[in-house]
Amino acid sequence: MVALSRNVPRKQAMEMLLTGDMTSADDARRIGLVNRVVEPGAARDEALKLARKIAAKSAAVVRLGKEAFYAQNEMNLADAYRYASRVMAENMMMHDAAEGIGAFLEKRNPAWEDR
Repeated sequence: MVALSRNVPRKQAMEMLLTGDMTSADDARRIGLVNRVVEPGAARDEALKLARKIAAKSAAVVRLGKEAFYAQNEMNLADAYRYASRVMAENMMMHDAAEGIGAFLEKRNPAWEDR
């Protein structure tokens, strides 16, 4: 109940909790219970594709983003915006931010140093 009610709209969560009805993959996607729906048998390949995409990013930036996401989620709206502004400024001071911008401008793959 806790995880469900924090990840899908309240009305859909309540209906699921009270009825116990199964939800189709398309409905699960529509309400945000899952990020994507893939063809049967393709889940592993799609998960690896997503993992590779994330792994190709700066580990330091991904770590900062994950920490910020979870921290701001527990704050009220005004505090979350203040916190996110500080994190964005911190991110822009990281070496990998400059590398990412440079790589984009120079149309090349970035060489992350994870700092």
